[in-house]
This record gives sequence, structure tokens and C-alpha cells, in this order.
Amino acid sequence: MKPVLEVCAHSVESAVSAERGGAMRLELCANLMIGGTSPDEDLFRMVRERVSVPVRVLLRPRCGDFLYTESEFELLCRQVKRFAALGTDGIVIGVLTPEGDLDEERMAKLISLAGGCGVTLHRAFDVCRDPKEALEQAVSLGMNTILTSGQQNSAVKGAELLAELQRQAAGRIRIQAGGGICADAIRELYPKTGVTAYHMSGKIELASPMQYRKENVNMGLPSLSEYTLYRTDVKAVRSARAVLEEL
Repeated sequence: MKPVLEVCAHSVESAVSAERGGAMRLELCANLMIGGTSPDEDLFRMVRERVSVPVRVLLRPRCGDFLYTESEFELLCRQVKRFAALGTDGIVIGVLTPEGDLDEERMAKLISLAGGCGVTLHRAFDVCRDPKEALEQAVSLGMNTILTSGQQNSAVKGAELLAELQRQAAGRIRIQAGGGICADAIRELYPKTGVTAYHMSGKIELASPMQYRKENVNMGLPSLSEYTLYRTDVKAVRSARAVLEEL
């Protein structure tokens, strides 16, 4: 399998920067700072107008866990159909049962609605009960990529499991390392795991150009400043791509 560097972007500016830095594929989402949720259709259209690399779409109806109500799952089904019709190169999905297993019935329905585009199992995999069993389920469902940190907060910490999953996959499904990925992480992970597909955001913090600031009013999470912007850094992506080219 050829190396892949996928960059997660939640804005047009980040998508353009990711391509400029050498991203081979994009994962488009909204609300990156809370783990990502489904993006807006018009954001997808604008990104496709401005970049030439493949774009997969993260589809997640809300932040939090991956056990969905009937209405949340219906929304997810509608989103899969809509983005497949819009021409996405792939969808990024994951649904679990209350017991922490991959929900094969619901996943199969989503995959059927995707109409043959690429399918990534996202990091719901990292909170499932048995990752090796989930890998086999993903293979049987016909998915082509598993995005995982090795069930740790970063892929570097999860290197041991990543190596085991890479051996178990044996070319049947792609293991893509995500979580704290940068040039140095790729350099450390590759010899330990053999993984050649990586997922990063490469985000940096930028100060908002707002001059007048009402500092004591929060629009969302109190831990996040309303005047800090998060954008993909061209240099971070370029450095990661350079390391990947060396492998």
C-alpha cells in the first residue's frame, strides 16, 4: 500500500493550507476542537471547488460517545446519502453497541447508503471493547480503513497495539494512525509499527483580528477562547509529508 498523509480540516482555509503542505487526502469535519462533527454541505462544496486532493467526510451527529438514538441514527443515514450524492470520495463513520462492540447492523446500513465510496472506521474504534474483534468486523463489512491511536490518547502511546493491528490486518484493511501525529511522531511510529498511513490536523492557534473584545462572555466551552482561531499549518503538514517521503 502506498503511503497516505490525511489532514483533518474544518474550514476552507485549513483545507487549502493542508493541500499546499502536501496532504494526500482531506478529512472534512466541523467542530474540530470537540472531536469533530458532520460538516455543512456548502462547506464541502467550497472545499471541493478549491482543492484537488480526495476529500472524505466525517459523519458524526454530535460530540460524545458513539451510541446513537433512533433519531441520531436517522440523521446519520441522511447525511451519508447526501454526501455520497454530492460526490465525496469517502465517508468516515462509527457506531457502537451499549456493550462497546461495533454495531454491525447499523454500520452495514450506512455502508450500503454510501454507494460504493471509500469507508473509514473512525476513532469509535479506540473506545470499543475488543479492537482485534472490531478489526475483523470492519473487514467483513467491507471497510477499507481504520483510523486509530491504538486505543490511547496518542498514537505514539498506542504504538504497541498499532503494530499488532498492522500485523493482523495483513493488507486486508488499512491501519491509519491518528492522534498527536506530526513529523516526529511519524518518524518514531513507522519503525515500531510498519504503519504507512497517517492522519493529522497540523493545527496552530491564531489570534482573532477582533479589536474590541468582551472577555467575560463565553459562547461555548469556557476553556476555549472566543478570540482564538484554529487553522492547519502549512509547515506542519509539509514536515510530515517530508518524513513520509523518506520512509
